[in-house]
Amino acid sequence: MSQRISVGIITVSDRASTGEYEDHGGPAVREACLGSGWEVLAEAIVPDEIEAIQRTIRAFSAQGCGLVLTTGGTGIAPRDVTPEAIRGILRVEIPGFGEAMRMRSLEITPNAILSRSLAAIVDRSLVIALPGKPSGAVECLGFVKGAIPHSVKLAQGVPTSC
Repeated sequence: MSQRISVGIITVSDRASTGEYEDHGGPAVREACLGSGWEVLAEAIVPDEIEAIQRTIRAFSAQGCGLVLTTGGTGIAPRDVTPEAIRGILRVEIPGFGEAMRMRSLEITPNAILSRSLAAIVDRSLVIALPGKPSGAVECLGFVKGAIPHSVKLAQGVPTSC
C-alpha cells in the first residue's frame, strides 16, 4: 500500500510575490506532485527573505505537510537565501538529496554546479529546496522521488521496517 504524502509548495521569488512576474515553478511542482499521487495541502509565494521562508515552512509543517517543497532562491545571486533560511531552522540536513540533484542535473546543464539545492528535516517535515527554473525543479524532484516516502515517515516519527 502506498503512503499518502501531504505536500506544501513554496515559491520563493521577490517578483512573483508582488505579482510582477507570473509564478511557473509552483504550478510545475504541483503537477509533478499530483502526478505522483501526492496531496497538495498548501501553496504560497513568498519573497526572497529568510524570515518569510522560515515562517511559511513552519506553518506548512504545523498544518500537516509531511513534505515541503521550495522552488527558487537556491542559486548564487545576492537575493538567493533559501538554503540559509532552511539551515536556520533545520533539525538535520540530508546532504545526499542535494548531491544527487546536482550530480544528475550536471548531465543536463553545466550550470547545475551553481545550485545550492538541499534537503533537511524541519519540525516534522522533509523540506527539499528545488531550483527556481520549472523544468529544473521537476527534474530534481524526480531524481530524489524514490527516497521521499521513507524520509517523510522518518521525519514524522512513523516506525519503519527498514
